[in-house]
Amino acid sequence: MTERWLLAWGTGYAAVGAASLLIPLYAIELGAGAFLVGAMASTAAFAGVPGAILWGRLAARTRRRRPFVLVALASVAGVLGVIPLLGSPWTLLVANAALWFVVSAAAPVLNLIVVEGAPAADWDVRIGRLNAVQGYGWVAGLVLGTVWTATVARMLPAATAQELLFLVLAATSAAATLAAVRWYPERPTTSPERFARVFHRLNRTDWGAGRYLRATPYGTTRLYWGIREWVDARRRGRQPGGSFDAPLRRYLLAVALFSVGFAVFWGPMPVYLTESGASTGTVFVLFLLANAGSAVCYSPVGRIVGQRGPYALQAVALGGRALLFPGIAVVGIAAPAVAPYANAVGFTLIGVTWALIAVTATGIVTRLAAEPVRGYALGAYTAIAGIGTGLGSVLGGGVAEVAGYPATFAGAGLVVLAALGLFRRSVSLDGGGSDAAA
Repeated sequence: MTERWLLAWGTGYAAVGAASLLIPLYAIELGAGAFLVGAMASTAAFAGVPGAILWGRLAARTRRRRPFVLVALASVAGVLGVIPLLGSPWTLLVANAALWFVVSAAAPVLNLIVVEGAPAADWDVRIGRLNAVQGYGWVAGLVLGTVWTATVARMLPAATAQELLFLVLAATSAAATLAAVRWYPERPTTSPERFARVFHRLNRTDWGAGRYLRATPYGTTRLYWGIREWVDARRRGRQPGGSFDAPLRRYLLAVALFSVGFAVFWGPMPVYLTESGASTGTVFVLFLLANAGSAVCYSPVGRIVGQRGPYALQAVALGGRALLFPGIAVVGIAAPAVAPYANAVGFTLIGVTWALIAVTATGIVTRLAAEPVRGYALGAYTAIAGIGTGLGSVLGGGVAEVAGYPATFAGAGLVVLAALGLFRRSVSLDGGGSDAAA
């Protein structure tokens, strides 16, 4: 895996990172409400899974990799280039789903590329490196959006500036496609079957989940291979889910709850900020601060977890989010004059708590799961988090339109608080866990 190949894919992912926020903001300019924006986040979470499954099967049957990656990058350029021509928020919902379908479809193919020629012991490092490049590309896209709205958008109407930015992102992805054509590595020979056999033995704690915030927090890479491994196990007559201990089952339920709670908060957030008077540039800055708070803390949190264990840190992070989510609404109502500054601090802290949760969650599942079912437990955890994100996003948008944003953010905090209570029942915060961990 060459540095130039990573640069090409990371450049394409920068366009995706900027578009992830630009699409809902453009939909708002066209009249979209909280429900539709939440539905966009939901489709982003769900659309990638069938794309990865379909393309993963096609890549396995054709034993080819190059066309799928190039089509993904070229399709991103095509979707982003067409968006300025769309005049309805509902057509943007379809375009957003198409974007995430093609981006996520490349995930299993990329895994096979990056591990080619390496011993299985090095696969974690290589996949983590790929995800780190994607994460940094994602943040670079948000930086581009921030700079664009602070400069070009000041000289043009908001919708026109956003349409021009879509064209810039389309050109960026097209350039990434051309670079990939030239820098793509030799045709790999690692088979999907071999990757699937090794997948349950991989550590997965260094796969970069906490480096950045996105609609699907745990990524299609882990979700696709986890689902594939689970289905293959059931076809062979094994029932790994039946072997999960009670503490692990309770923790997975807590994961479902807090994933829904997180998404209820984030789903309608662009609409809330816009309706509160925030400019497009301010929205980009706030999301950038959240991502920066997560990225900066990712490695230090990993070191702290190694010293003190994951349980107390995750409890602190969940408790913090349970307070921060409704706190955003309270400040907006009680002190609107200072709300922009409070939001900056709040979003940064929320990003920090995400780093705590992303780093500790995989370690907790690993400790609670007995060795024979550990790989299946990690796959189940990833799938549950992704599904919870999709459901919570559309739920948050619907609640916001019916009951308003204060009720939505308070409800998100209560769901996270319930997850914290269930989490406390699953583990002891002094470093102990289930009998399996002992």
